[in-house]
Amino acid sequence: MNVEINGPQVLGYLFGNPNLPITETMRNAWIVMAFILFLCIFLTRRMEKIPKGKQALAEKAVIMIDNLVESTMGQGCRAFSPYIATLLMSSLFGSLATLFWMRPVTADLNTTLGWALMTFILITYNKIKYGGIGGYLKGFLEPVFVMAPLNVLSEVATPVSMSFRHFGNMAGGLVISTLIMGALEVLSNAVLGFLPVPLLQIGLPGILSVYFDCFTACMQAFIFSMLTMAYVGDARGSS
Repeated sequence: MNVEINGPQVLGYLFGNPNLPITETMRNAWIVMAFILFLCIFLTRRMEKIPKGKQALAEKAVIMIDNLVESTMGQGCRAFSPYIATLLMSSLFGSLATLFWMRPVTADLNTTLGWALMTFILITYNKIKYGGIGGYLKGFLEPVFVMAPLNVLSEVATPVSMSFRHFGNMAGGLVISTLIMGALEVLSNAVLGFLPVPLLQIGLPGILSVYFDCFTACMQAFIFSMLTMAYVGDARGSS
């Protein structure tokens, strides 16, 4: 058995520059973005005053996101709904890409870290907007000034923890599924080697796929979005 668990493959180099690799994650991310764009265009095409069919489904989804944002972040925060919806769809479909034999984009730390850094910038912006520069800097000295190093560390830990939590769950599921598939192949060859197909690989991998590819993908997308709303909402109310 030769089972390899590596990071995303390098498919080529931009302008032939070895410092600008084009990875499997980048390709899959563009496919996911194209699918989301197609889905949005399809659901909102030929809209009518009285919604029905796919338009009703799209409006229901928008209302659900708006209500979720307002219930989590507070009244007057619907302006964040597009960002939260984008995060939710990018994470969900980026993870479910594995159902179509593509490496999930969320199994790459670069992806989740990029999302977490955008959220961190949004958190910092709202802290300064509603508390001022002085209030933002003063927050590092609370409750007493000796806590400043720990407060700075806590601030930096926010995007790190968000990105590693999402990446770790998806990458961990990918590693476990790969190892089990390899082990079942060896066991099938040893016990049922006379069969032309590794029979023992049928069944259990499908069950694992339902958990790691579907349930975990939905949970992590929801958790990442909820954390974003909680952190940004707290930043807005910190003043």
